[in-house]
Amino acid sequence: MNRVEQWLEDLGEPALPVPGFEIEPGRTAVVVTDPQNDFLHPEGVAFGAVGESVKENDTVANLRALMDAAVTSGMQLVISPHYYYPTDHGWQFEGTLEKLMHDIHMFDRTGALNLDGFEGSGADWLDELKPFINDKRTIVCNPHKVYGPENNDLVLQLQKQKIEKVLLAGMSANLCVESHLRELVERGFEVCVVADATAAAKVPGLDGMLAALINYTMIASDVWTASDAAARIRA
Repeated sequence: MNRVEQWLEDLGEPALPVPGFEIEPGRTAVVVTDPQNDFLHPEGVAFGAVGESVKENDTVANLRALMDAAVTSGMQLVISPHYYYPTDHGWQFEGTLEKLMHDIHMFDRTGALNLDGFEGSGADWLDELKPFINDKRTIVCNPHKVYGPENNDLVLQLQKQKIEKVLLAGMSANLCVESHLRELVERGFEVCVVADATAAAKVPGLDGMLAALINYTMIASDVWTASDAAARIRA
């Protein structure tokens, strides 16, 4: 049993109403944020902070199961990635984790209009997930720059596909995933978070995954595990 499964079991009977989430073919998409090496590969620059959580949740296997179910079942898969170009390092102010990401050169690319050095870099996709991301039907959005999708084309792409419901997963749980959740809900989408297909920084005194799980249960229509989500997609 992974950490999220244990947490959901320990939660027991919900103290708040759970609206629930129904998959509707043609109206539902899987959205994955930042399925990239810097988060998910043991040599990624952020793995020292998130690695314990990635292992506790079995995040990579769960992302693979979720994305495989979406692609093989014909459900729309959408990727909202995170990239930084050289000009982004000229920003005049940053939040706490923005500063960290810039300092460790997380998600760095050499430019917006080329892929020099991209293959195998921290900004590249995790190898295990590439078959699904490279599928001809998968939509890869413009990069988001902080945490949420307000400044990329995710909402436009979903609306152009007449998507109204989202199964949300990816990295990292209490930052980009939660920020995507909040914005999508504000924009009128129904959202269910696949919580063990996420992970978060876990450092002394700070547990991002716990913060995310609490907020997911208070904001999303429902919170599922990847095994549950994959089974429902295939059904």
